[in-house]
Order: sequence, then C-alpha cells, then structure tokens
Amino acid sequence: METIIRFFQQGGPFMYPIAVILLIGVAIAIERYLYLAKLRRTNRMAFEEGIWPQLRKGDFRKAMKTAQHSGAEIGVIVSSGLSRFQNRQSRSDVEYAMEEGLMEVLPRLEKRTPYLATLANVATLLGLLGTIIGLIAAFTAVANADPAEKANLLSESISVAMNTTAFGLMSAIPLLLAHAFLQTRTNEMVDSLEMAGVKLLNVISETEANATKA
Repeated sequence: METIIRFFQQGGPFMYPIAVILLIGVAIAIERYLYLAKLRRTNRMAFEEGIWPQLRKGDFRKAMKTAQHSGAEIGVIVSSGLSRFQNRQSRSDVEYAMEEGLMEVLPRLEKRTPYLATLANVATLLGLLGTIIGLIAAFTAVANADPAEKANLLSESISVAMNTTAFGLMSAIPLLLAHAFLQTRTNEMVDSLEMAGVKLLNVISETEANATKA
C-alpha cells in the first residue's frame, strides 16, 4: 500500500484527473454490466416463458398482450410485428415494424458504453501530457543544477514523470477491455432480439401457409 501511495504521489498533479477518469469508467462499466445482465434475463423469461409458447399455439392476440405487458425490450419488438400482422398487413410490413422496434431499443442497449473507449483514450493522453510536462520541468531544473548532481537529478525526474504515463496506461487498458466485453454483450443481445423476430416471422409464414391449404 505504501508503494502504491508513493507511486501516486510522485506522479504529479495529472495523476488526479486520471484517477477520476478511472473511477468514472469503472462506474459506467459496472452499471452497464448489471443493466445488460438484467435485460438478458428479463428478455429470455419474457420470450421463452410467455410470448413464445403462445406463438406456437397460434394465439397471436394473447401473445401480443403478453408482449405489451412484459416490460421487456423483446416485447416492444414482438408487439410491433404482431400489431401489423393482426391488421392483416404483409410479411414485409411486419418485418419493417420489428426493425423499427429494434431501432427504438438499440440506443438503450448501447447507452454510455462508447464512453469507455473515449475515457481510455483520454487517460492515455493525460498520462503522456503529464510525462511531457514533467520532463520539461525536469530539464529546466537540471539546467540550473550543480553539474555533479545533474545526472542523478535528471534520472529521478524522468522516473517521476514516467509514473504518469504508467498510470494512464494502467487505467486505459482495463477500460478498453471493459468496453470490448460490454460491446460483445450488447451484440449478443441484439442477435437474440433479431432471432426472436425471425421466429415470429417463421410462425406467421406457417400460419399463412396452413390457412392457404385449408
């Protein structure tokens, strides 16, 4: 702990904004992870236990009512498609309605996640800026120092200045990893929503084919 505190104190004033950026990024990453985990669980339960069994039975009216009252993003998409189908619109209109529902849901899934990549870049740049300013101050101090002490003073000053870059990278790397992880989770969520739309279209096609045969 003492080593960490000393490392932070020797880094200079730029260590504090980098630390703030790291804390903000960690808070965003935790919030997004919990939100996506809850959303994934809610959507799966709403579709597999509520909407999908009714669709397989051909009870589209009840499925639409369940989707509207599910409170899940997948319910928005399914109810958008079913409302068009019940109005006897074409398959393409149903598909367009579900795409519109997905576009409505997508901003909520991706909300704040891009900030992590931006915060990682800002942390890296602040680390570099702190190092450059530290080196400028070091060379300025060395110019006025005793020639016998210049080498030691310069090496100590450079070591301290490099702490800022090190801390910037230490903050940026986990933020970039969190961004990649959350982006993958978001893409998986979008894929599951699209798959639900495809299943609905297949059920509609089977229903129309059976009605034509009858």
